[in-house]
Amino acid sequence: MASPELPTLAQVWSEQQGGLSESGALATFLQRLGRRWAIETGVIENVYSLDRGTTQLLIEHGIEATLISHEATNKDPSFVASIIRDQKAAVDWLFDFVKGQRQLSVGYIKELHALLTRHQETCDAVDAIGKRVQVPLERGVFKRGPNNPTRDNGTVHEYCPPEQVAVEMDRLVSLHHGHQEAHVPPEIEAGWLHHRFVQIHPFQDGNGRVARSLATLVFIRASWFPIVVTRDDQPKYIRHLEAADRGELRPLVNYFASLEKQEFLGALSIARDVQEEQRIEQAIAAAKETLTSRRDTLRAEWASVEKTAVSLQRAAEEACREVAGQLGAELGEISKDYRFGVHSEPNGGASSHFYRYQVVASAKSLGYFANTASYRAWVRLALKTDGSATILFSFHAVGFEFRGVLAVSATFFRRHETEDGQAEAVDLTPLCEEPFQLNYLEPESSARGRFRPWLDRCLARGLEVWRGGL
Repeated sequence: MASPELPTLAQVWSEQQGGLSESGALATFLQRLGRRWAIETGVIENVYSLDRGTTQLLIEHGIEATLISHEATNKDPSFVASIIRDQKAAVDWLFDFVKGQRQLSVGYIKELHALLTRHQETCDAVDAIGKRVQVPLERGVFKRGPNNPTRDNGTVHEYCPPEQVAVEMDRLVSLHHGHQEAHVPPEIEAGWLHHRFVQIHPFQDGNGRVARSLATLVFIRASWFPIVVTRDDQPKYIRHLEAADRGELRPLVNYFASLEKQEFLGALSIARDVQEEQRIEQAIAAAKETLTSRRDTLRAEWASVEKTAVSLQRAAEEACREVAGQLGAELGEISKDYRFGVHSEPNGGASSHFYRYQVVASAKSLGYFANTASYRAWVRLALKTDGSATILFSFHAVGFEFRGVLAVSATFFRRHETEDGQAEAVDLTPLCEEPFQLNYLEPESSARGRFRPWLDRCLARGLEVWRGGL
């Protein structure tokens, strides 16, 4: 009946589990597995019901009553949480039991039952006239009366009589020790111990939970995993137990073997994930080193685009001064109060952060991100007649991270004085269909050749917008 796959899976797991302890992945995996065991072992015994969404929530985040809504269960959420915590404490105790290298005893089984049912006050029973009633549950004490269930077809399934329980439990434990000495494979011993314990059914209630705990103890002692029988597998699980009642233990052994295979594969997936994470971290570190080196190299090259930007800024300032001079000469005759001036601020200058609102708004309208943190400079042509208006040329980086690409935008806006005496920008109008872009690979002469026609179009467009609002 031994599974040929489990020993090799166990060996592979043994080779890979060492590195998981440091990562914390194994501890997380075992915690979640323990919570799943604790929840499902009560669900399949109808101690409580719990919907799947809440089950997953408790597995992921811990067993807290506040995570259980009244709609998610058929019992009080605080009661359900306390029962599940007891069952989780029991599976944790199994690990501690194995670490302490203790041998299974009848006394330990009684303690295990008391822990599993610590917050369970009552259990189902049938009175003298066949009526189902609730009676006090005796924890850690063998049954004092028969607990034979009646099946749907009316037949009674008989367990060990109360007066024979103590003898049969002593015999069960003795046989188990003999199997250990004979090195019976874990999946076979777990199936045998589980079924023979259920045949005795020594306690008033909670026998299924204790049986699954004993099977889990066998697997933990072998450095394997707790077996989790879920609500979805309940019909199959009962069917295999009934086959064992007829002397056919193999289906139950095979079922337990399949559950262990699932847990091994799940654990090995965790191992692969951690290894992949480590590989990813190594790859990222290598990529960072490469990109850092490349960035340092590129920084020197990117400096060339900043030199080009300074040259274009001077060109914009010169062009604006030419326009300002022409406007002053032509319109100064109308009123000596009309003034036309040019102002400029280099990258990082004291006023380089001015006009950020206008720059960002213009960039958004043109569909790109203006990065004024990496580079910001501007030139503005101020137009003062009966009101104030500005044609602004902004020099800034493109994108969230500077990669050697700059842009120049052209924007028109008017200055409007509010009732409280504050000036605000209105009539914000982009003067170009797309920004002027320059990059570190383009020679300065080439950029200057492209820039002047773009600049002249923007100035002409700006003057048209300004005249339209006079």
